Amino acid sequence: MSIDPNVIERGDFGPDFKWGVSSAAFQTEGSCDADGKGISIWDEFTRQKNAIIDGQHANIACDHYKRYREDIELIKKLGIPCYRFSISWPRIMPEGEGDINSSGILYYNDVINCCIENGIEPWITIYHWDLPLALEKRGGWRNRKVVQWFSAFTEICIIYFGDRVKHWMVMNEPMAFTGAGYFLGIHAPGKTGIRNFLPAVHHAILAAAESARTIRKIDPSLQIGITFSCALIEPYSSSRADVSAAQRADALANRLFVEPLTGKGYPFSALSFLTRIKKYMKPGDEENMCFKWDFIGIQNYTREIVQRSFFTPYLFASLVKAKNRGVPVTSMGWEVYPHAIYQMIRKFQSYIPQGKLYITENGIDDANDTKRE
Repeated sequence: MSIDPNVIERGDFGPDFKWGVSSAAFQTEGSCDADGKGISIWDEFTRQKNAIIDGQHANIACDHYKRYREDIELIKKLGIPCYRFSISWPRIMPEGEGDINSSGILYYNDVINCCIENGIEPWITIYHWDLPLALEKRGGWRNRKVVQWFSAFTEICIIYFGDRVKHWMVMNEPMAFTGAGYFLGIHAPGKTGIRNFLPAVHHAILAAAESARTIRKIDPSLQIGITFSCALIEPYSSSRADVSAAQRADALANRLFVEPLTGKGYPFSALSFLTRIKKYMKPGDEENMCFKWDFIGIQNYTREIVQRSFFTPYLFASLVKAKNRGVPVTSMGWEVYPHAIYQMIRKFQSYIPQGKLYITENGIDDANDTKRE
């Protein structure tokens, strides 16, 4: 088969390729306090002064909560057969545990049924970053009890929706919500520092695996996966310092979650500071961290070039910004580097040799749609 490198048609991918679009509850639904929904950490974070540029929020967002039928009809018109969306934890369980909000159950039943009526297969992400604020006040992902809380939420999702939804992703990009939310403080809940980050990492890993086991126990026929953000990371130069820096960055960005979740354990040899995570480990954790996934989703948008840096604590590595390297960039300043997704497919396929690998996110952002051609 020969393909014009400048023209890619849907048929070039074969009949078994699953085309899809995706969304996340907080980013699209709006109606942040409608029909009994609880407050999420992102609802609270966007209310904080200077947390978000221009004080923007998602109280309305795409208004998907009210307009999901229109949105699903648009997906149908595009000829897209799969729709991946997330379940808002506080819309189902306003306090994070305990009482179930029947209006939330009704809403997601309607969304799922609408997809099926339009010939669209629903794929569900159980957690896409909108932790109930009530649980964050009790420590959130830093509290080991989150493993139990998340398992209980998972069970409710499967009981109510598992009869019609066959593909489940327990989490979306755990490195993003722990790193940006519990180390850098630039995402909800705005916590910073290694003492917040490491317990959040360990408990997220335990929770992901336990969530998967919960699904398997309820219905072994369901397809269970998880999605990871990833970036092709290469050294700025061939110097030993830059090569080592790139290896550390790769371990943090690409290996920290997938390796323990697939039975390879933490990448201690690549990240010396990571040994501090042992403080939060208990007997049996190494076994409980892993699961035999049916599939893994990878989400790649760019390549990162890394150099040695004395001024970056723990990692001692820094990014060489794309704009300073004279390469094509997106509206967000990320390098346009299509070959990265190929490299990431090869890398992550090794973690799931008997399972499936899906590209759950990929592409470039373009504010004015000028790069489409």
